[in-house]
This record gives sequence, C-alpha cells and structure tokens, in this order.
Amino acid sequence: MNAHYVDRLSRTDRDVILTLVPQGVKVLDLGCGDCSLLSELAAKRNVRGTGVDISGDLLINGLSHGFNVYQGDLDEGLADFPDHSYDYVILNQTLQVVKNPLLVFNEMLRIGRYGIVGFPNFAQWQLRKGLFFGGRAPKSPALPFEWYDTPNIRVLAMRDFFDYCQVQNIEVVQERYLVAGKWWKHLPIAVTNLLAHIGLFVITRKSK
Repeated sequence: MNAHYVDRLSRTDRDVILTLVPQGVKVLDLGCGDCSLLSELAAKRNVRGTGVDISGDLLINGLSHGFNVYQGDLDEGLADFPDHSYDYVILNQTLQVVKNPLLVFNEMLRIGRYGIVGFPNFAQWQLRKGLFFGGRAPKSPALPFEWYDTPNIRVLAMRDFFDYCQVQNIEVVQERYLVAGKWWKHLPIAVTNLLAHIGLFVITRKSK
C-alpha cells in the first residue's frame, strides 16, 4: 500500500473532524503529533487548542504555532488536566496504539464534555479475506503495515467499540464511517463492521 493513499486517508479523517467540532470551542488533542490538526481547527473553526504527545520533537512545531503543548505518555494518565476543562477531547488514530485504552477513555471523558474517537476497523472484509485466503497477517488501505513494523497493539472492530460504550455507559452522539472512499452516517452495524475502513465517533458520558 503506497504512502500517498495512507496520507489521503489521514486527510479525509481531518476533513470529517473539522465538521464535527463546533466553532469557538476548547479542544484537547491527544496524540497530536506536530499539531497540524489543531492548526486547521484554529484556522477554520476558531478553536482554542492544546496538544499532548509523547514525542517532544513533533511538539516543537506546535509551539511554533502558539499552542499550549505537553509532552506525556497517555498510558500514564492526564492528572494535570482538571475535570470538564475542555469542550472536546480528540483521540484520532491513537486508540489502537495505547497500552491502557480503558484509562485513556476514562481520562478523555473526565476532561472533556465530548470525545472524538477515530480508529481503523480490524474486522473490515479485506482484512478477513487476507487472513482467511492468504494465511498471512492481513493489510488494508487503513492498515497498510507489515506485521513487524506496525504501531498497532490493540485490535478492535466496530462491534467491539459499541459493546464497550454500552458497558461503560457511554453515548455515541454522532458516527461517521469510511466505506469505499466515501464517508457515511448511521449505517447498520453489520454493514460497518464488514465494510468500513475507519470509524469516527463523537461520544459523551451518559448522565446517571
């Protein structure tokens, strides 16, 4: 799978996130990298942004754009951030690489009123086909890595995500699915679990 196609997937993720974040809100981006997403959100949605990433080298770019940035490991928690101190907390293409996803989920919904979560679907049909017929570690446009250089340590499908939300009293407010190069809303779970390359969700903690 070529790098250009992977970059295109990342670009289309960002386009969707820009539609999910309201104007003028306060945003925390977890696993922000070089803060390029925050830069777009600030320019196009007038957000006030903060970034967290484990790579200090990448965060230098965020500093150059005037963002507050913090170097830290998400698996160690986010104790420096008070409860409900942000409107939206973004965790895009990061969930599958963390060691303690339960902690990260709890932290993002403690800190933010809403979370935006995006991840690749490991139950997509090309992955199933590759494993069943090829007998090798499968790949897809959203997961182009070889087994020996993949950053992904967590494997989840759309059904896994919805099951987790139900158990943890989390409400899915909005949903978007990348299927055959186009983003869709509110497709049946059987369809998304089989066909979607990527899912993007706005979530919040249900009131007790």
